[in-house]
Amino acid sequence: MSAGAPPRTVRDWWRATAMRLRRARLAFGHGTTNARDEAAWLLCHALRIEFDDFSALQGRAVNAVTARRIEVLVRRRIATRAPLAYVLGEAWLAGHRFHVDRRVIVPRSHIAELLPDGLRAWMPRGGPRRILDLCTGSGCLAILAALAYPRARVDASDVSAAALAVARRNVAAYRLGRRVRLVRSDLFAALGRDRYDLILCNPPYVPVSEMRRLPPEYRREPALALASGVDGLDFVRRLLSAAHRHLAPRGVLVVEVGDGRRAVERAFPRLPLTWLATSAGSGPVFALAAPDLQAPTGAKRPLAQSGLGEWGG
Repeated sequence: MSAGAPPRTVRDWWRATAMRLRRARLAFGHGTTNARDEAAWLLCHALRIEFDDFSALQGRAVNAVTARRIEVLVRRRIATRAPLAYVLGEAWLAGHRFHVDRRVIVPRSHIAELLPDGLRAWMPRGGPRRILDLCTGSGCLAILAALAYPRARVDASDVSAAALAVARRNVAAYRLGRRVRLVRSDLFAALGRDRYDLILCNPPYVPVSEMRRLPPEYRREPALALASGVDGLDFVRRLLSAAHRHLAPRGVLVVEVGDGRRAVERAFPRLPLTWLATSAGSGPVFALAAPDLQAPTGAKRPLAQSGLGEWGG
């Protein structure tokens, strides 16, 4: 696999695999940010061990069967330039495993970090009872929300029937079929007059011009789940114009926009957006309370007037 002595132990294979991924000049960002972490993920899958056991097993010998399995996975990752999650058929988010394939984008939403503690100040006492996950894709955020708020019923919607098939598999794996309802819907079209205490949305937000510049790994994902008009905000505009009709009186909308904070603030200068603190800083995710979406657009309303108190971010 690399020059010199063949790798024998887990540590050897980790080093050799990371070097090979690095030399192939792959793009990362679908659960890992570098070759070293991606190699560890690949090896854990091939060795069929948990991440927590990886460090303790560095000196373990790798048998010939496992070595062949590693080699197949590395070659496939390099040859296809598909995200490793597609190669393995799995992704991890907030410590939970989800099945993924090319019908859905790879789970990586920063909203997952906010469930439940990061949204506690916004939630009613006892937590939300009705939750909607728009653009659910693999269903990962809907499942994490259901686990974070055990009393809540969750609707998970997507315009893609193919994506919902993947979400259905994940909901079944977590045995949440009685609490998570899957709905095929373009935005709120199939949701009737339902109102929610919490609406989560990780929508398409990549400007069309940037799609052509994305690395191959990102172009392997469904374009429908990524591209959203000239400035990346076509879906966000539709969402903000309609969300107030589907939020409970004290409901909250939480939206992820990636690197689009400046574009959002330019497009909606009068909205009192609260940018929430995540591991990526206070840029990818904003929150809006229902009263702020219903308020006149002539001026921003101070957060203190929204009845939510103060919130960092």
